[in-house]
Amino acid sequence: MLKIGLTGGIGSGKSTVVKMFEGLGVPVFVSDIEAKRLMVSSKKIRKGLLSLFGEEVYIDKKLNNVFLAKKIFNDRHLLEEVNALVHPSVRHSFKIWAAKQYHPYVMQESAILFENDLHHFFDKTILVTAPKHLRIQRVIARDACTEEQVLARMSNQWEDERKETMSDFVIRNMKLEDTKQQVIKLHHILMKN
Repeated sequence: MLKIGLTGGIGSGKSTVVKMFEGLGVPVFVSDIEAKRLMVSSKKIRKGLLSLFGEEVYIDKKLNNVFLAKKIFNDRHLLEEVNALVHPSVRHSFKIWAAKQYHPYVMQESAILFENDLHHFFDKTILVTAPKHLRIQRVIARDACTEEQVLARMSNQWEDERKETMSDFVIRNMKLEDTKQQVIKLHHILMKN
């Protein structure tokens, strides 16, 4: 079974591409969902987050996402500490999950695959890209935030050009129908491996 890493910058359309692969029957593990689950359920991670941020990081035993985002997206050091705390557990969860799948390939979606040097764990990597101005528009519409906030989050991710040189495949996500055709073509390639 091939293990495929799928990544892309904020607003690139990773979630859209993931849904397309899932629609083709591909098992997909979404790192962000698992990370948020673990930040609530893992005693070790909870203890680490409380140590870093204090009681305000949780509200009624739920993760205070707004508070956490404000802290980590404006402080690269804190972001790195949170990633170091959470990502080993996410990686472990993916391994357990992947071992239970029965498909020619499985996929893990991770926004910071290359930034966290996780690409070595995969047989192939896919980068989802879109022009920066389009990505900014998408995130503002999706998250009801400012351009400044989007740019702050983007500053914590590598530029697409750098990631492209390290990727096995690139999906250019500008028009939905074109993206769907790229996904189908890539699916056929991966099914043959």
